[in-house]
Amino acid sequence: MKKLFFLTAAAIFAAGSLFAQKSAVRDAKRSLGSNDLNEARTLIKQAITNPETANDPETWKIYGDIGNKAFDNERTNEMLGKPANQEVMFNGLLESYEPYVKADSLGELPDAKGRVKNKFRKDISGILKANHPFYINGGVFFNEKQQYSKAADFFEIYWNIPTLPMFDGQKDAFQLDSTYQTIKYYAIITAIQAKDHDRALKLLKRAASEPFIPNSAYQESDIYELIASEYIQQGDTAKYIETLYEGAEKFPKSKYFIPNLVNVFIRQGNNQKAIEYLDEAIKNDPTNACDLNSVKGALLAEKGEFAAAEAEYNKALAQDANCERALEALAVNFILQAQNLKEKTATITDRKMQLENDKKTVEFYQAALPHLEKFTQLLKDRNADKTEIDGALMKLRNVYYNLSMMGVDKSVQLKEVEKELGL
Repeated sequence: MKKLFFLTAAAIFAAGSLFAQKSAVRDAKRSLGSNDLNEARTLIKQAITNPETANDPETWKIYGDIGNKAFDNERTNEMLGKPANQEVMFNGLLESYEPYVKADSLGELPDAKGRVKNKFRKDISGILKANHPFYINGGVFFNEKQQYSKAADFFEIYWNIPTLPMFDGQKDAFQLDSTYQTIKYYAIITAIQAKDHDRALKLLKRAASEPFIPNSAYQESDIYELIASEYIQQGDTAKYIETLYEGAEKFPKSKYFIPNLVNVFIRQGNNQKAIEYLDEAIKNDPTNACDLNSVKGALLAEKGEFAAAEAEYNKALAQDANCERALEALAVNFILQAQNLKEKTATITDRKMQLENDKKTVEFYQAALPHLEKFTQLLKDRNADKTEIDGALMKLRNVYYNLSMMGVDKSVQLKEVEKELGL
């Protein structure tokens, strides 16, 4: 008899507990109806943590309705020209999203007979569809307050909503246009601004895996550039280089991937591989001769292939006569040959050969001079940094001095340069 009483009491207690939690859900719904949102939140937060009601889709539906009601209240005030609290409005909008998604997912679970009766999906999908554009506004609002992580939440939700299972088979439910693509970018950028690099990389990979819609904010290649940048942030050199290879193949005309691969090869000492990729870059982007041909020329000069290097610098100057990089490099190319020949001449005793070498040395210095003088003047004309100008003047001083020492009087120019340098 005592055992039976215990079992009965336990059953009554369990029923009482379930009744109490169901009552909390009903009371939260009642408070929501009377617009007492604080009370409604307090009650529903009890229900979502209690095992008796935590898996009931209605619990989460009401939780979502509370946030949506806060949003609607302030939105209505805004439309009527009354004072509206935008922070409360957008916090309510944010609050509603996850509970609605949870309610829908629980509603899709089959009952004991294997049937799915999701009585909340229609209402939830209608609300989310109507609220969808306002997640942009919320993102902009918190971005302006420099709350970048929260801004990213709004932009990511805007991105997520059309992909939710409740909208499967509804091809025309949303207009996935250039605005949609732009908001993906905003989600990524605000995550980066929030210094949440793991999140940013996850969003970038997602964007790269989805169809790209042309827009005015960014190009598809920008996504891969940012992926490479995030790998640099994480110190993952292998993934960085892997992304450069992928980007170079996918976007051969980009000025980012191949040049950065070239830099990687140069740092690794693999100049031959660097030249191969430079040739590919030059073929894909012949308008960028100033940079690309100049770099190739420098690599060839480093190998002692001065004539081949000169040809590359001249290609750059043929496209842009004021290419500073090529002007300086071509001048240095002649100076190096002059210096090498001077050193060689110092080791020989044949007077005839010495004279021949001296003549060639002078020719090299004279060939360097117009390019170096023009380069120096270009720096002055654009008010370059003093260290840049001084570097060019030191090279000029070297050429003027050596020519003067070898019978070509450049003493006047030498004095002027030394005066500019304060020597």
